[in-house]
Amino acid sequence: MIEGYAEMDATALAALVARGEVTPDELLDSALEATEALNPKLNAVVLIQEGVARAAIRAGLPPGPLRGVPFLLKDLGCEAVDFPSHNGSHLFRNTRYSRDSAIFARIKATGCVPFARTTSPEGGIGPATEAAVYGGPTRNPWDLSRTSGGSSGGSGAAVAAGIVPAAHGSDGGGSVRIPASSCGLFGFKPTRARLPDGPFAGEGWAGMAIDGFLTRSVRDSAVLLDACEGADLGAPYWAPPLGRGYAAAISRPPRRLRIALCDTTLTGAAIHAECRAAVQQTARRLESLGHHVAPARPEADTEPMLRAWTDIVACGTALSIQKALKGRPLGADDVEPVSRSAVAHAAGIPGTRYLEAVGIVHAYGRQMATFFEHWDILLTPTLAEPPAKIGRFAHSAEDYVAFRTGPEGVFAYSPYTAAFNATGQPAASLPLHMTADGLPVGIHLAARFGADEELIALCAELELASPWAHRRPPLHA
Repeated sequence: MIEGYAEMDATALAALVARGEVTPDELLDSALEATEALNPKLNAVVLIQEGVARAAIRAGLPPGPLRGVPFLLKDLGCEAVDFPSHNGSHLFRNTRYSRDSAIFARIKATGCVPFARTTSPEGGIGPATEAAVYGGPTRNPWDLSRTSGGSSGGSGAAVAAGIVPAAHGSDGGGSVRIPASSCGLFGFKPTRARLPDGPFAGEGWAGMAIDGFLTRSVRDSAVLLDACEGADLGAPYWAPPLGRGYAAAISRPPRRLRIALCDTTLTGAAIHAECRAAVQQTARRLESLGHHVAPARPEADTEPMLRAWTDIVACGTALSIQKALKGRPLGADDVEPVSRSAVAHAAGIPGTRYLEAVGIVHAYGRQMATFFEHWDILLTPTLAEPPAKIGRFAHSAEDYVAFRTGPEGVFAYSPYTAAFNATGQPAASLPLHMTADGLPVGIHLAARFGADEELIALCAELELASPWAHRRPPLHA
């Protein structure tokens, strides 16, 4: 393995290639060596396509900002001709695509070298990655008894362990930010429609889902977001245009901001002491940087929104399964129990309720927009607890609604992230805290709709003030 490979971010590795100090083949060798050494314990990297990656290098990589850097694609979405997918499910096993998605084409244009996919839960509907199609759970390199998060859990584990410096993810209810928090990484969810969905979809989950990235540094996310932003041909709607772009935005700190501190859930419930301590510590750091921080909590109808979110995602899950079945009945072993329950739940949702659910989500966005008339940033933890134990969110659960909304369910564990999928606002998880027993706790920052550049500038300011690049999990390349 190239010396320092696992410690450098993607920008630094690309600089080595640009200076001729290493070759793309040598970096790919390092990534494959790390995969071979670590993946048996993590179960994060699947469907390796080394031949595709070598051929891309031989053909000549695009002269983009990440030329030569090994890269991984989430095994859900990011459709690509040369990268078959299981999509986290036996039902979708070895799916092949007739053309590349817009997001994959833009990732490839950075000059990076995709060589495999990363694990995801079936249907992307959980905060843990334990899909049966991969033969076992994906584990957290900080503690193998705990989840790496979901639904981009394989990407989170692979980046945290040093297999690659950055990886593709997607986020429909926190699926980039949850693994970022669980694995001690940076994860940024852009404003709705900032990144392309086509040509295979117009939108995901009524506009609540969007692609993203798991990275070790803010600058790597900025580079990837700049490379991939913008609507693709025929998109149903566009995000407000950026000003200078993400990378330019992090070149200097933002203006001094009005930051609302919320150290409970959005409904006022208590959270884990370590998560509360993390958010209060971050508030003090922000105050020391000159920002105005004060306690505040949005007055928004969060619980009805979460029920609406649950119904919309059930309908989306049922639709994708129905398409894959191609008219045949759902078999006993086609999907996991929680997906089967989601299909059953969707069957009882009339079209009028679906439209009502979408309306509730839209109304929630307007309520949050009112809150952000008075505040620039909402500061919370990313999760209400440290990373969960393996098995807590296994898809063997047979009650989809309880899995999401029950007292020990997904929304009790992750009470913040889905709110900003519903509103479409940009939000990020920063690895600013470690528990006493060595587990990462992410800090969540959300900004008003369209204010991506101000948010990522604040993230970069915090990265400089409270660096995290030196932290390494016990299982690391």
